[in-house]
Amino acid sequence: MGSSEIVDVLGNCELFRGLNRDEIEKIARLAHIEMYEAGENILNQGDFGDRLYIIAEGHVFLERSIDLGTRKGNAIISLLGRGRALGCWSTLLGEAHTLLSSAICRKPTKVVVIKGLALREMMLDNFQLGFKVLERLCFILRDRIQGAYGAMENI
Repeated sequence: MGSSEIVDVLGNCELFRGLNRDEIEKIARLAHIEMYEAGENILNQGDFGDRLYIIAEGHVFLERSIDLGTRKGNAIISLLGRGRALGCWSTLLGEAHTLLSSAICRKPTKVVVIKGLALREMMLDNFQLGFKVLERLCFILRDRIQGAYGAMENI
């Protein structure tokens, strides 16, 4: 996947919706591609994360292990496909954070990867871009929280 393909993936991503082509191209310079096999974890619940992932091809389950003492289990929070974003969002705020869920590939998956702190620096240098990204992030996190609550009710 070349840089123009990365630009296309980012331009169609839920996190960067509303950014102009120039802004997308700048973010693309921070990105690279990683490939994962079916069943492989991109992220593991409890690990420290510092990267954001945009799905270029494939499908990823977000899964949370829950231990409520007498009730234990795994809950699938969401199934994410092309253009969906996942990762450690707190790096955009400059804070360390452990991952709250695992991301498991349902089939071979190609992702665009961006270091959260590099994107944060870009957002600080361009407040308009930063506001657009954080606004989109609020909507994404709202949807994920609703999905997590729904998944927990099924345990």
